[in-house]
Parts: sequence; C-alpha cells; structure tokens
Amino acid sequence: MLPVGETGEICGRGPQVMAGYWKQPKETEAALSGGRLHTGDVGHLDSDGFLYISDRIKEMINAGGFKIYPRMVEAALYSHPDVAECAVIGVGDPYRGQTVKAVIVPQPGRRLTGEDLTRHLAGRLSPIELPKLYEFRTSLPKTAIGKIDKKVLVAEHAAASGPDQESRAR
Repeated sequence: MLPVGETGEICGRGPQVMAGYWKQPKETEAALSGGRLHTGDVGHLDSDGFLYISDRIKEMINAGGFKIYPRMVEAALYSHPDVAECAVIGVGDPYRGQTVKAVIVPQPGRRLTGEDLTRHLAGRLSPIELPKLYEFRTSLPKTAIGKIDKKVLVAEHAAASGPDQESRAR
C-alpha cells in the first residue's frame, strides 16, 4: 500500500476477485501475482480514501527513465480552447527511448501550430512532459465503443517511421 497521494498501480484482493483468465495460465499468473489482482490502471488515494484512476500502465511513456502519463498531457492540451480532441502517445526516440507525441484535432474553423501549443503548455507541464512531436488531423481513429484508439495511432506512427521505430514506440 502506498502513502496517500502517491501514484501507483491499482491492485485488489478478496473473494470477489476473478479466479483467472480462461485457458490463459501465463496471463493469469501475471495478473494475479502476489495474491493480488493487478488491474494495469494507475491511480492514487486521497486523504478521504477516494481512489482516482489517472492512466493505464501500458500507455505510460518512459522517456529516459522519466514516467510520463498521457492523460496528464492530454488534460493540459484540452485546456487550450482550440483543441477539440487529442491523444498522446509514446513514440521511439533514439536518445530517450521514447518521447511524447500529441495528435490534435483543432476546433472547427481554428488553426493551431505546435508552437502555439508549446507556449500554452509551458507553465502547465514539465519540460520532459512537453510533446516533442505534434500531428494535426481532422479526426482521430475510434474503437467500436467510440474511444480514441491509441493502438492505431502508435501503429501508424511506427509504419511511417520504419520498422526500427516500431519496437521502441510501444
């Protein structure tokens, strides 16, 4: 158990926790290691005991050992009035292993640049969290339930960057 306010993986245990994944012993062992269900979600408890989910471990960006949570960067991007939608992904970087890429859909009729967004984000994010790459689109890929599909964005970036980047972009 982590101290109040400290961020970590959300785990649980008890009789209500699943027995395992059907015919997937390796996945079951990983998910239920240490007698706890490892959800893959990142969050923290506040002083009143409320749990806040902030991100997914699989989406975390590791830039030179610094952990960057895409949802924090996305929240800062959404604070710009001309951002309609955005997604932040980790992409391969020869120096840091990964870096931050923001894929942006501007509000209709608005025009944004990476410089506009970097100025806007300067006081909201640390320098390591600032996107190093921006891509502007008219729409973002969505899953069947309407969520932004970051896996598609990662795959598209890897395909455009070549096979050497694909393994580092995850």
